Amino acid sequence: MPRFDEYEVVIIGGGPAGLAAGLYAARALRRTLLIERNFVGGQIALTARVENYPGFADGIGGADLAQAMHRQAEQSGMETAYLGVSGIERREDGKLTLHTDAGDLVARAVVVTAGADPNRLNVPGEERLTGRGVSYCATCDAAFFPEVEVAVVGGGDAACDEGLFVTRYASKVYLVHRRDTLRASQVLQERVLAEPKIQPVWNTVVEEIEGEQEVEALRLRNVVTGERSRLPAKAAFIFIGQWPNSDFIGDLADRDAGRHIIVDLWMQTKTPGVFAAGDVRAQSARQVVSAAGDGATAAIRADHYLNDHFSERLGAAVPAAERTA
Repeated sequence: MPRFDEYEVVIIGGGPAGLAAGLYAARALRRTLLIERNFVGGQIALTARVENYPGFADGIGGADLAQAMHRQAEQSGMETAYLGVSGIERREDGKLTLHTDAGDLVARAVVVTAGADPNRLNVPGEERLTGRGVSYCATCDAAFFPEVEVAVVGGGDAACDEGLFVTRYASKVYLVHRRDTLRASQVLQERVLAEPKIQPVWNTVVEEIEGEQEVEALRLRNVVTGERSRLPAKAAFIFIGQWPNSDFIGDLADRDAGRHIIVDLWMQTKTPGVFAAGDVRAQSARQVVSAAGDGATAAIRADHYLNDHFSERLGAAVPAAERTA
């Protein structure tokens, strides 16, 4: 539960963007609260190993990285509350009211870092093997599968772009798509169809992902003929869209066609005091390092905003290391 009724900076979402924002806001001696509905780390907490985050030459477990980032932010003074947020309203005095599971909170600035959830196939084996061959980020995980056959599921820009990336490592990439033509841009389509390592599997859906400790094969069904088959593969990269967790922001921010929050280079929305960072924002790179950078940028700008609009400081929260039970 939050220790105060009012905070200078409230961050909604505990992924890398939120944790970085919390670290920077707390180190600026702002009373800072991170609200997370599930567990800190977001998608990286489900990633077995992260090898593209600077500073870890031998890689680091996703959960370990998330815990380290969380611990660092809390040691700097950030608080954490595990709550859901249903809505935000801007008050006449410029402050913001957050409607949470535990009642209303007041914030002087809000940083939305709630992320985006990848659409899932919802087939047997998918959840159990996530992080063990099932991946929603080829840029993050393709290097774990050198010189083996893998599958990419989807037919849009993301599937084609990430599928091309996977060919740098895999010996063969099966592109499984439920239609008989790709939905990606023409340029990407041409590149995919010209790539000798990519073999399209048309008019086909995945019904199951097999494997005990890791992905071993995909069970497929042709939607035209009804024929079922088994496709051996060491990984399944799934790109069938994503859904940003942005609905609670209401009309405080503009959103693009995919409901990602539109911000400027300082992560500011159209509403003063409301910022967005990480995968929830439009045109995000969807990487741990870029999300952390977004969060830092948003927190720095939020500090400037508070200096300009609120003369009285609330006083920083007590760092975790100094709190008494």
